[in-house]
Amino acid sequence: MDEETKKPRDAGASWAKPVDHLQVGDVPAGGINLNVQGKQLTGLLKGFGQMWQKTYRVALTGQTVAPTTLIREWKADFPSFWPAGNNFYGKLGSISPGDVAVLNLSGPARSSISTGVMVIYADEESFSFMTPQGHIFAGMITFSSFEEEGVTLAQVQALIRASDPVFEIMARLGVVHQQEDRFWHGTLANLARHFGVANPNVTQKDILVDPRMQWGEFGNVWHNSAIRTGINLPVRIMQRIFGQGKKATGA
Repeated sequence: MDEETKKPRDAGASWAKPVDHLQVGDVPAGGINLNVQGKQLTGLLKGFGQMWQKTYRVALTGQTVAPTTLIREWKADFPSFWPAGNNFYGKLGSISPGDVAVLNLSGPARSSISTGVMVIYADEESFSFMTPQGHIFAGMITFSSFEEEGVTLAQVQALIRASDPVFEIMARLGVVHQQEDRFWHGTLANLARHFGVANPNVTQKDILVDPRMQWGEFGNVWHNSAIRTGINLPVRIMQRIFGQGKKATGA
């Protein structure tokens, strides 16, 4: 066994270095780059609503795929597995510790929510994201793969709570959780099809870890990404109009 194989999974290189504020790189034209630059990460202790553990799984039944192969390909082409209408603007072909990505997520009533994530951990068997201020949820999402009874499974596990009172109300009404569930069901189904599974069956298990709300975090609503993206909509519309006008006149 070589020295590389002997390294533990929590080797320092797999963890992101602590940061005070997030820094965003270039975002392609058409991407909405809001609510990430300069924001702080928010763990579960800084969220507002009830704490949930949500686990989504899909089995690659009938396929011979090593968990490490699955994770390698998942990381290499991560955005391609997302359901249509959602965009991940991060480093191409890589999910590495410390990476910051801008997300444009499909919201209720065909709205768009601009937010982001930071990769806090990544190795050959799993990788994890943490959310910034203003994201729909405060917490962490971990992507992993493992074998169970000779079958390789892909898993998404979220330990999250609504980040502010507005998102908590939407969660209680079912809007936020239904969208979250559809999103990860769609992602895992796309991933399974990529590996040759014709009819993927995505399973889900929800556990209410803490039913209490953290009223001391009520002020998180100031950073609410849905509200801020909506307020910015007229600005983006004007930028498109005047931008197209300049191109048409050759300015």
